[in-house]
Amino acid sequence: MYWLRYLLKEPFNALRTSTNREFMGLLLKYGNGRRHTHTQVEFGSFKLMVPDTMSFLWQHKEIFADEFYYFESKNPEPVIYDCGANVGMSVLYFKKLFPKARITAFEAEPEIATLLHNNLRNSNINDVTIIDKAVWKDDQGIWFGSESADSSSIYSNSEKKKIASIRLKDFLLKESNIDFLKIDIEGAEKEVLNDCRDALSHVQNLFVEFHSYIGNPQGLAEIIQIFEENGFRYYIDTNQHRLKPFTNYRYRGNDVMDLQLNIFGWRE
Repeated sequence: MYWLRYLLKEPFNALRTSTNREFMGLLLKYGNGRRHTHTQVEFGSFKLMVPDTMSFLWQHKEIFADEFYYFESKNPEPVIYDCGANVGMSVLYFKKLFPKARITAFEAEPEIATLLHNNLRNSNINDVTIIDKAVWKDDQGIWFGSESADSSSIYSNSEKKKIASIRLKDFLLKESNIDFLKIDIEGAEKEVLNDCRDALSHVQNLFVEFHSYIGNPQGLAEIIQIFEENGFRYYIDTNQHRLKPFTNYRYRGNDVMDLQLNIFGWRE
């Protein structure tokens, strides 16, 4: 009966938990909405304004249904650095997991940062430090291409403008312990992690969304080396099954990326 279990695996997984069922409900409710249009969405006790419903749906799937950022800590007030907080889905999850968590959230895209501020305020979350600047290897600013949803990047094909930046390493060194460091900064992770490679010894859990942009060096080996030299065990999730990968090398039909994957690091 293996074939039957194989055919039913995805429908079973889609309905097996309350958060998966919630995602299916959101998919039915918002899945046919217009792309790249500001829309108010609701789930649980949260009401958020999002710039793109499809991006919101997959954020919900990864963060709330699949719990990509779940971690355990004996500290009831864990220190969390959320680099690339977007509209606040990850912050809402962290606050659900640890209501007293001390969170610093960074968001580079000005329009998205405004939504982040408003969404947290509307969710009665007032104890998160929000920094409306790009996470980078220095504080001299960075040329940045703005997009309408969750793909703004230094590698964007859209018109670039210089925005303010912070040096993440300086922030990390101010903390004696960081329980969770999330880095989802659309391609800037390679430069930032290389700059921070000797400032991660007190980070307990490290999440990195890795991006490989067509026409640029991939650099995955160096990212993995940084995980290893800092004593992390790690797991890599590609979240895709690509047919004919030798010729079909683009990531989900993306015009600028050929690889995106998630790297989860923890200390034993």
